Amino acid sequence: MYLGLDLGTSGLKGLVIDEGGAVQAEASAPLRVARPAPGWSEQDPADWITAAQAVLRALSAKVDMGAIAGIGLSGQMHGATALDASDKVLRPCILWNDTRASVQAARLDADPRFRAISGNIVFPGFTAPKLVWMADEEPDLFGQVAKVLLPKDYLRLWLTGAHVAEMSDAAGTSWLDVGARDWSDDLLAATGLGRDQMPALVEGSAPSGGLRDALAQEFGLRAGIPVAGGAGDNAATAIGLGIARGGQGFVSLGTSGVLFAATDGYAPAPETAVHTFCHALPGTWHQMGVILAATDALNWFAGIAGASAEDLTAGLGELQSPGRALFLPYLGGERTPLNDAGIRGAFVGLDHATDRNAATRAVMEGVVYALVDCQQALAATGTQLDTLLAAGGGARSDYWLSALATALDLPVQVPQAGDYGAALGAARLGLMAATGAGADAMPLPPIARSFDPVTDRKQAFQDGYARFRKAQMAIKELS
Repeated sequence: MYLGLDLGTSGLKGLVIDEGGAVQAEASAPLRVARPAPGWSEQDPADWITAAQAVLRALSAKVDMGAIAGIGLSGQMHGATALDASDKVLRPCILWNDTRASVQAARLDADPRFRAISGNIVFPGFTAPKLVWMADEEPDLFGQVAKVLLPKDYLRLWLTGAHVAEMSDAAGTSWLDVGARDWSDDLLAATGLGRDQMPALVEGSAPSGGLRDALAQEFGLRAGIPVAGGAGDNAATAIGLGIARGGQGFVSLGTSGVLFAATDGYAPAPETAVHTFCHALPGTWHQMGVILAATDALNWFAGIAGASAEDLTAGLGELQSPGRALFLPYLGGERTPLNDAGIRGAFVGLDHATDRNAATRAVMEGVVYALVDCQQALAATGTQLDTLLAAGGGARSDYWLSALATALDLPVQVPQAGDYGAALGAARLGLMAATGAGADAMPLPPIARSFDPVTDRKQAFQDGYARFRKAQMAIKELS
């Protein structure tokens, strides 16, 4: 059997699969985000370890942990986990959706080497500007930094004792030469750091170290079993869905929203604000359009409305044409295509007819339009998608998926019941690291349903998107 551990923003999930890929057990533990100042988002890495311990204990009550032959990791990207020379955490981890380093990001992005070497804009949420923020605002702590780890790689340190990262997650730091799949000494030096402060690099399907004896004894695992390099959360989700070839993609409606496209080679286009990252398999890459609030936007509105997101969406029925009300889902800035940490959300076009259902649809449509923005940005790089698989908690909403298919003018396919997310991708990478298996270990899932574009609603969604773009430009001016 093989274990995948997925360190998300709101929780840590463990999933055990057998040799054929069937799920044998799963468990999860919640995590909380601290927001000590506007635009800040932090977690204590000690909480990740506590969550991992809880998950491993829960799994040990369900399966024979001694039968696990490999472990894979996935996790939230971009977080800056700064350690001193004794591996002590210097400060809470600055997370992916933290925008405090917008000034530092702009400063780095103005250096043409960053886009040329990393293949990406330096976004405020990426790792490098956070370390520059530390240098500016916490110089005493910055002077003690001996290693910088991404969140899942701090979990790896606990598991193996090794400082190791892998290509897909490292690509989101602004320190990686994404084409060469290696740290860039020039980019590190530009942020006051050196290669010795970075973890070693492996491919996602390769072993990164062996499980420590003490943990093996504590949780009934075998000492020394390989821990795979793993992947950032979106690349791991792609592995879970079997997506690694050009034309294949998925749309994720999670806390954030992602339009993910596997590519046949490295083709950066940073001016589009599309992310061009290494994939989790050797010699592969992918592109992503990323929005910062998807289900996060719906959950925010649910809190305002005093109802659960499930209650808000349960009575929406079949897809309707967009109404007059618009919602811009920029609760904490935006990435693709705006690259604007300061822009903020808004309702536009409210009137007496805007009831709870109309406002709910407007929020969901706003997320859809933001993903159309991502589709347009991907198209500007030459990347086209044939079909999309649906992932994330928001994919449980038929209304949302029908709206997406109609606005994107693409079929959106829903896998059969089962977990095809990042934890499964991590477990598959653990299998690959333990057995040497390749892409044959990540088949496409069987499809339960397909949402086709609703023909008589397409023009209405095109018109709604045009209004959304006008409102977007106005809100940019106000923000």
